Amino acid sequence: MYSKKLKRWEFALLIGLASAMLWASALGGAQDALAEQVVRLHVVANSDSEADQALKLKVRDAVLAEATPYLAGLDRQAALNALEELLPSLAGAAARVVGEQGYDYSVTASLQEERFPTKRYEGFALPAGEYMALRVQIGSGGGHNWWCVVFPPLCMGSVEETAQLDDRDRALITGETEGYVVKFKAIELWEEFKAWFA
Repeated sequence: MYSKKLKRWEFALLIGLASAMLWASALGGAQDALAEQVVRLHVVANSDSEADQALKLKVRDAVLAEATPYLAGLDRQAALNALEELLPSLAGAAARVVGEQGYDYSVTASLQEERFPTKRYEGFALPAGEYMALRVQIGSGGGHNWWCVVFPPLCMGSVEETAQLDDRDRALITGETEGYVVKFKAIELWEEFKAWFA
């Protein structure tokens, strides 16, 4: 009798685990689809000193001011192409700010795939996962990061800019469907599960 109950419990556990994995896999697919529509912005400070963290925000503003006019009306691939061409001028704009603030840190700008945690902003949130990112590193890059979305231009806190996303992705990041925080946690757990077996 004990053995039979144990087997039922094991069966129930397997069904629950399989259901959770299927749900997380579907949500992971939603994150993958979202990642194919956006380009993140990742600005890395030289250090965690108060001055370097303040400098990071000034660099962010300069990079956004330089990039945003070139991205209007583009699709994601055209935006990536434009950003690729703009990398020298984006690094230059950032370096000018660094110099104006009295520092001699190097600045690099690149486009690369990066892993991001779940990040909540005013009016929207983005699930954890792999995203293409415009990465701007100041000096040694040993400080805290600043993350947002350079395309579509969500860094200014305007959720209206999500009009370039499809309905499912817009709902995923703006919370128009209930429970997106729970969904994001499930996506994080799924990504950790995949990384554990990789």
